[in-house]
Amino acid sequence: MHIIGHIVRFIVSALVLLLVSHIVHGFYIHGFWRAIIAAIVITLLGLAMEALFGRRISPYGRGIIGFISGAIVIYVAQIFVHGMHVSIIGALLASLVIGIIDLFIPTSFRRPRNE
Repeated sequence: MHIIGHIVRFIVSALVLLLVSHIVHGFYIHGFWRAIIAAIVITLLGLAMEALFGRRISPYGRGIIGFISGAIVIYVAQIFVHGMHVSIIGALLASLVIGIIDLFIPTSFRRPRNE
């Protein structure tokens, strides 16, 4: 993926996070630039989780394990992003809403299943 593709992906991810912060009670991000930083942090935490536990537990995986690991990643991201506040219920709801939005507007690079 080219650098422009990565930039577009992070902008779309940031917009999704801002949308989710307006929809989900218990999930708040203060401003667009904080949302960009949150998108980068969430991506890095997701990659770290995938490296530690394998692709199956990745937030980008499907099913309940991907949903729960996504909520954990979102909840932990608030430690690294000043201006992002997430409750446990907010992280679960945000993971659900982001998963639904991701069905229609994919914000992550998906590898083929056979890898």
